[in-house]
Amino acid sequence: MRCLISILFCSIAAAQQVQMVEADAGVKLEVLDWGGKGHSIILLAGSGNTAHVFEDFAPKLTSFAHVYGITRRGYGVSSQPASGYDNQRLADDIVSVIDQLKIASPVLCGHSAAGGEITTVANQHGDRTGGLIYLDALQDPRDFPASDPRYMELFRHLPQDPPVPPETDEERKSFALHRARELRANGFAFPESEYRNSYQINPDGSKGKYKTPQAIFQAMGDGEVKRDYSHVRVPVLALMNAEDTADEANPKGQKPRNEEERAAMKAFGAATQAFVDRWKANLVSSVPSARIVDLPNAGHYVFLTREARCVTEIRAFIASLK
Repeated sequence: MRCLISILFCSIAAAQQVQMVEADAGVKLEVLDWGGKGHSIILLAGSGNTAHVFEDFAPKLTSFAHVYGITRRGYGVSSQPASGYDNQRLADDIVSVIDQLKIASPVLCGHSAAGGEITTVANQHGDRTGGLIYLDALQDPRDFPASDPRYMELFRHLPQDPPVPPETDEERKSFALHRARELRANGFAFPESEYRNSYQINPDGSKGKYKTPQAIFQAMGDGEVKRDYSHVRVPVLALMNAEDTADEANPKGQKPRNEEERAAMKAFGAATQAFVDRWKANLVSSVPSARIVDLPNAGHYVFLTREARCVTEIRAFIASLK
């Protein structure tokens, strides 16, 4: 395949190199390179994010690894073709970038939906993969809570979150103010560059529409496959959010107002744990040596909310590789 790589340099603090790599005919993917020495790590964002979501996290890994990030097709400045959003094609895109950049035996580190893509790569190209790291990414899209009517019925009986005030016109005018709002609302926020790469920028510099059409999210969902680790033969580390849904310990601050809500929260917590236990068992049944680390009440973006612990675990994992 013809390789088209055009190299630009960013002036942001992380000083990463940005490359546009032709991973498929007419499809160019953004690849960030933070440098570093040692084993190569490729960071892969979940659905809805670009590689820029790792801009604060990636530099923490460069003391012991050479760190890359790939923005999948359909997101950020990567190409938005009409097709190619199924699990197999997205996995093939990763392999194509590895080939184009001649990255030897990289450790693939995927957040959320990227867990499916890195699993497929390891199943099919284990001899060219150095290891797998799942950042709250063991979820099985074919055994998922939202598809279970009984689970969703339990969800509807939970105490409601307090409403979040709508974004103001002033907050839409500034990416910095938008980020500050996200930090207040969620307790964490993406790097500002992630918002700048995920949204269009209006002529006046204000935040415009989200770049990725809903149809791409739908195509990715339709193209997901049941999680299968049966051919994974490389070391595995899984860093998992572990929510405590019991009463006052609820991570979202929900408080039961009566015994009915208390019972609903306990039932919901038990149902959630049943899914998580199946996802973990599915991995361990094929990869008994996999290390699974529970991060209490970390939320889904574990690499942002528990950065130090994630770095420590990844450092130890990389050091254990031959």
